[in-house]
Amino acid sequence: MSQWYFVPPGGERVGPLDTDAAKAYVRQNPAAQCWREGLSGWQAARSLPEFADASGALPAHMPPPAPSSKGRSDDIDYRIVGTDMQFVEIELDPGETAVAEAGALMYKAATVQMDTVFGDGSHSGQGGGVFDKLLAAGKRVVTGESLFTTTFTHTGHGKAHVAFAAPYPGTVLAMKLDEHGGRLICQKDSFLAGARGVSIGIHLQRRILTGLFGGEGFIMQKLEGDGWVFVHAGGTIVERELAAGEHLDVDTGCVVAYHHSVQMDITKVGGIKSMLFGGEGVFLARLKGPGKVWLQSLPFSRMAGRMLAAAPQAGGQNRGEGSVLGGFGRLLDGDNNF
Repeated sequence: MSQWYFVPPGGERVGPLDTDAAKAYVRQNPAAQCWREGLSGWQAARSLPEFADASGALPAHMPPPAPSSKGRSDDIDYRIVGTDMQFVEIELDPGETAVAEAGALMYKAATVQMDTVFGDGSHSGQGGGVFDKLLAAGKRVVTGESLFTTTFTHTGHGKAHVAFAAPYPGTVLAMKLDEHGGRLICQKDSFLAGARGVSIGIHLQRRILTGLFGGEGFIMQKLEGDGWVFVHAGGTIVERELAAGEHLDVDTGCVVAYHHSVQMDITKVGGIKSMLFGGEGVFLARLKGPGKVWLQSLPFSRMAGRMLAAAPQAGGQNRGEGSVLGGFGRLLDGDNNF
């Protein structure tokens, strides 16, 4: 017997329902979207032959409704596992979909169907046109992401899990977009995964000096929607809430995300001596409230720079590791790479 699930416009998911109960539901909610095992995604209930008699009272000229209320994302559950090398495990109900960056998958249940879509996946299963998908894909390329996104849809019964791992040591931050005004500005490459319906766009730095020296360039990611998103950052994340007019000076590489109401600018480190010998560069990022900001303790660029500087091929110095015989001893131990 088929188990049906429904989502009325602006409402919560209902189900599972058997076929008779589903027909009765469609009579009362003719604009609802439905899903059952075997369907590729949420569809207008009245477009299916099972409910032709239940929705016959609708005028024939009415267009099919959107798969869900505008901007509404799948309501997923999750847990974040680990400390230094974290991953996020998402729990899916039947028909729910998670969206992730290509290559982020750690594991998934057998009932979770994996598919690759063009763009950011926000139009997956929602009938988005070719232009919408091309625009979404173009935005992703500009912000440093791949042309394609991977979607993971639960096509079975009960609960199913899918997990996504962070690409380097750090912290996975879970944020519900509707609790942050429906929009977040993030550093490039920070998006790890999210609920279907989340849109990845472009935020342009309008000040020339901020774009040149702000650490994030002229283009940052803009995450929009009302569902869960998972952002990855290096090291430990600290959250600060700025009052209206309050300023916070931050190392240019340590900015992870901030509310759309926060203004980002740059300020000089100090005098000439501080610029040349302070080790912090010439500029700091200045964030002005109101709104929340999230900072990372170890930007990936800083970690990569230290690793490159310490590599023997780059002339890095060994600091107390290996054999007491020096390079010859490390060659015998197999520690030298040429």
